[in-house]
Amino acid sequence: MDWKKPPPKSPWGKKPPQPNVDEILNSIQNQLKHGFQQRNFNWIIIVVGFLIWASTGFFIVEPPEQAVVKRFGVFNRIEEPGPHLALPVPFETVEKANVKEVRRLEIGFRTIEPGPPARYRRVSKEALMLTGDENIVDVQFIVQYKIIDLPDYLFNITDPLDTVRAASESAMREVIGRTHVDDAITIGKGAIEASMASLLQGLLNSYSAGIKIENVKLQDVHPPDPVKEAFKDVASAKEDREKMINDAYGYQNNLIPKARGEALQMINDAEAYAEKTVLVAQGKASRFDSIYAKYKDAKEITKDRIRIETMEIILPKVNKVIADPQLGKNFLPFLPIRELTDQNQSK
Repeated sequence: MDWKKPPPKSPWGKKPPQPNVDEILNSIQNQLKHGFQQRNFNWIIIVVGFLIWASTGFFIVEPPEQAVVKRFGVFNRIEEPGPHLALPVPFETVEKANVKEVRRLEIGFRTIEPGPPARYRRVSKEALMLTGDENIVDVQFIVQYKIIDLPDYLFNITDPLDTVRAASESAMREVIGRTHVDDAITIGKGAIEASMASLLQGLLNSYSAGIKIENVKLQDVHPPDPVKEAFKDVASAKEDREKMINDAYGYQNNLIPKARGEALQMINDAEAYAEKTVLVAQGKASRFDSIYAKYKDAKEITKDRIRIETMEIILPKVNKVIADPQLGKNFLPFLPIRELTDQNQSK
């Protein structure tokens, strides 16, 4: 048997399987379809990823904010409120901050519950300070500030909050170190606040921090607890002294103007009396001159007129007695004219 020639039949007595063309075509079609779908899906992922990456360049700045755009980590520009576009990450990045907000920083204490009633926690490390006369006081204060230059605020100082806190504490220690303990506890608080705000602003300006100090408010200044009561007694005594001094000044300010007014009134009355006396004297002199002129023209008539006018002035003041000589010789009839006249007038 020649084994080099193929047997006419299968060794097993069966015909070899014939390929199914339809199945082959369907298989090829399914593979092509699956490959096409896979390529479409990959493209969709690529497009969606690109859109997401491109959307990182879109940002919105809220009304109280400003945004700083950095290109490759270097400051490029400032954007104001509104929608904006930038190059996608990592070409450009955006940092935003509220530049209208007045920020509040507590030094020497921390608010636990805002209240009311508010609860606070004392921070001794920040609060205890040495005064100019070598006394220790417990100083708790608030610093209010806002951002005025966002690039300086973001790039010139590493940690703005810690920087402002450290600068505020340093400035307050310097001001308290120049202040007498009595002034710090009682009447010098306003001067301390003003000096501290000015010194702190100058310090932050030297850092180019982009921060403006709006207000410095002393929350509380008191001696340490072991000597607090003694200081309170001293402060109370000084307040009483100031009150008594102010009362004395008030009495003085009331008394002196009153005395000056009375003196001025007396001077005015004296001047008025002098002027009145002079005018009356001048009037009498003029009257005398007039009468004397008439007297020279008719001496007897003038004498009679003067006599009558004089009697008109004198007689009403004299008690009058009318006697009737025809009535008896041993008694004097008396008629009280003036008393009767007064009685009639009173009726």
